[in-house]
Amino acid sequence: MKFTFNVNYRTEWGESLYLTGSPLALGEDDLSRAVPMKLVGGETWTVHVEIPDTVKEFTYGYIVRHDNGFVKREWGKARRFTFAADSHLFEIKDHWQDQPWDKPYYSSAFTGCICHRGDRSAPVVPTAGMFTLSVDAPMIAPDEIVAVTGESKAMGAWDPAKALRMSDADYPTWTVNIPAAEIEPGTDYKFLILKKNSGDVVAWEARDNRHVDLKLRRPDEAIVEAGQRLVNPLAPWRGAGVAIPVFSLRSEDDFGVGDFLDLKLMIDWAAQTRQNFVQLLPINDTTMTGTWTDSYPYNANSTFALHPMFLRLQAMGRLKDENRQRYFDELGRELNRLPQIDYERVNNGKNEFTRELFAQDGREVLASEPYKKFFAKNADWLIPYAAWCVLRDLNHTPDMSQWGEYAVYDPKKIKGFISAHQSDIDYVCYIQYFLDKQMREVSDYASERGVAIKGDIPIGISRTSVDAWLSPRLFNLDCQAGAPPDDFSVLGQNWGFPTYNWEEMSKDGFAWWKARFRKMAEYFDAYRIDHVLGFFRIWQIPMDAVHGLLGVFNRALPFSPDELRNSYDFWLDERQTRPYIMDYMLGDFFGDAADEVRNRFLFDEGYGRYRLKDEFNTQRKVVDYFAGQEKNDRNDRMCNGLLGLIDEVLFIEDPYEKGKYHPRISAQFTYAYRALNDYERWCFDRLYNDFFYRRNNDFWYGKAMWKLPPLTDATDMLVCAEDLGMIPACVPAVMNNLQILVLEIQRMPKDPNAAFGNTWTYPYRSVCTTSTHDMDGIRRWWEADRATTQRFYNEVLGEPGEAPFYAEPWICERIIRLHLQSPSMLCILPLQDWLSIDGVLRRQDPREELINIPANPRHYWRYRMHLTLEDLNSQKEFNNRIREEIISSGR
Repeated sequence: MKFTFNVNYRTEWGESLYLTGSPLALGEDDLSRAVPMKLVGGETWTVHVEIPDTVKEFTYGYIVRHDNGFVKREWGKARRFTFAADSHLFEIKDHWQDQPWDKPYYSSAFTGCICHRGDRSAPVVPTAGMFTLSVDAPMIAPDEIVAVTGESKAMGAWDPAKALRMSDADYPTWTVNIPAAEIEPGTDYKFLILKKNSGDVVAWEARDNRHVDLKLRRPDEAIVEAGQRLVNPLAPWRGAGVAIPVFSLRSEDDFGVGDFLDLKLMIDWAAQTRQNFVQLLPINDTTMTGTWTDSYPYNANSTFALHPMFLRLQAMGRLKDENRQRYFDELGRELNRLPQIDYERVNNGKNEFTRELFAQDGREVLASEPYKKFFAKNADWLIPYAAWCVLRDLNHTPDMSQWGEYAVYDPKKIKGFISAHQSDIDYVCYIQYFLDKQMREVSDYASERGVAIKGDIPIGISRTSVDAWLSPRLFNLDCQAGAPPDDFSVLGQNWGFPTYNWEEMSKDGFAWWKARFRKMAEYFDAYRIDHVLGFFRIWQIPMDAVHGLLGVFNRALPFSPDELRNSYDFWLDERQTRPYIMDYMLGDFFGDAADEVRNRFLFDEGYGRYRLKDEFNTQRKVVDYFAGQEKNDRNDRMCNGLLGLIDEVLFIEDPYEKGKYHPRISAQFTYAYRALNDYERWCFDRLYNDFFYRRNNDFWYGKAMWKLPPLTDATDMLVCAEDLGMIPACVPAVMNNLQILVLEIQRMPKDPNAAFGNTWTYPYRSVCTTSTHDMDGIRRWWEADRATTQRFYNEVLGEPGEAPFYAEPWICERIIRLHLQSPSMLCILPLQDWLSIDGVLRRQDPREELINIPANPRHYWRYRMHLTLEDLNSQKEFNNRIREEIISSGR
């Protein structure tokens, strides 16, 4: 077969185009063997290639290679070429594929859910004598199609009723075959959108006429024009959704906790109220100790395994022992009557049931073809995970360092361990098989109903996890991740997770991250990147620190003492790099315990200055010491006071570039800062502001653009980011370049000079919400601070007089309406806030709606809905009210 490939691309000096693809003639996707093209005219590159007739289908694409070695690739997936058997001569006219302006519409959230197309047209392939015309158009509703018409009779002579309907077999690419001989030379044409059933015109393409000038060399030649994009004239799509953790769902079939199959009822409610998204918290397995402390969903033991707690037991099977089945049925009903989750009883009960069911039916399930297929596909992560779970249980700890000969992962040793514990290994895999099966069922159910499920990618991994055991080189296990001080915690947050060794991860093209994202894509069509700022720089805290205040940004550009002296006239000495402890401070920190602290914990250096004794000179040492002391208010005050003294530094040494320093975050609130004279404070403020707000911007931009593109392009999921906190000035540029949806929260404005966010000015590529799982809902927030509430009531809601003490339903409705009417692409609200507009349906006490308290690292995550999903779906008046609000807002 003979092919002529043409592509339009305006090159710069030193650039050339190459053709690459899967056939041998195109280099078998090896870029070093790509076929060079020739420039014809101003911007058309062409090449003639022969491909054997035995090749029935192949993929290909174009690259730009610069003389300096830089290679630029097209955006998106490789082009796929299939053709009719009678074709042997092809003229391909392609359009170079840069990232489209409407990239989010190409995500599976739109192509697989919101615009889900069930019954598709028959495929159209290049055929001898035909002009095969295609166009990319993702944002086409399920009841609409794309058509083409033009001045040629073969295209309908500009009559929409005679327009050629295009096939959606390869949606979002639309294709049609037109007899090439019937198209007059120099023909104008245009794409348009029609109603699928009636043929009514929805809209004409918003651009000048397109033009085609065919030159058929032989009657049996096939001519293809591909890579065009529809210029959709319709208003940008805006939608709504609901946020709720899986564990918080409540149905009549639950076992004391929400499960995966409950999501079907939540999807029904979303579809009924015209919502297109259901947003979840992480669903990975967090089982570490078997206690309620495992309820924290961001501390997974595996980034691939799902949490056994989310199994619907009834969908797995029934026990043949009727007494035992009756026992579990009654236990499930008892646990389901509780207002909150009893994490330990729920998980112990489910584990007990599945153990018995495995003993009864396990052999049959493991021998089934669906199980074998699941196992083969997931073996790379499933086998180490199963071994990790069994070792955790045998050793009664998730801490791998206490596992003796298995402390360090060794494939040979683990293979022997698996053989010796095959039944326990099989049980773990059996559980994951059913979790995968149930979650896939839910994912398919959502797609068919036009609802996208949005997952959550935690920023960290546990240091006692399969990932850290299997690939410790990928993580900095000698430090811990967190966040600088913010509205959630004045001391900063210490999550305890190791940070990522990005340099090591990059050596295989970020394979671990890509595998993680691809696994998520099996269940989700959108995801939220938790703490996306960590991809620019992560807040890294030493292992011997407890507070987040002692962290530094990794990586950053620290100051040398010479630079501080020469550029800022700030002279660094040990007074600023070790805890500043003066006698006059001790009363403030310890009250009447000051004398005891002087004697027990401090060494007098003279002149009213002290240093901590060696056995108490780190926060970890202090916490460990007081953990063995009597629990009382006096000891608590001494412990917290000593932690505060250790925070009293102005500079922290960089962990990698010794002898260089970071200014300590929030240093202006320290006694060490107050001890500076006015000029020294002015110099310090200047270097502090430069460091945190200007100095590192270009550096952090480069770091993010190095990491994020290969990760976000690894799947078709819609990418959303949680970009809250101390936001570098470079973040908006990265989010805009990659078309990642940012997060907008009215009570956490990104403008430091604003008290509240202006919902009318939110960017289109954003997700707006009233609150998150880390915050109070509308009602509790309203009652928390009367001054803030009063200002919001007068300035944002525009209401005169004194604000009501409680957030009455009409107030909640006004707040929600502001969000629905915003320009944001997505308005995803917590279920609690949706319910707040109804005085009967909403929970009586808003304090019971809180999911998490970020300042408390040992918070018990146990919130559940107070009404069942069956009841929620039956509330027709309320549901119609929400539906009308969404429709009237243009969503």
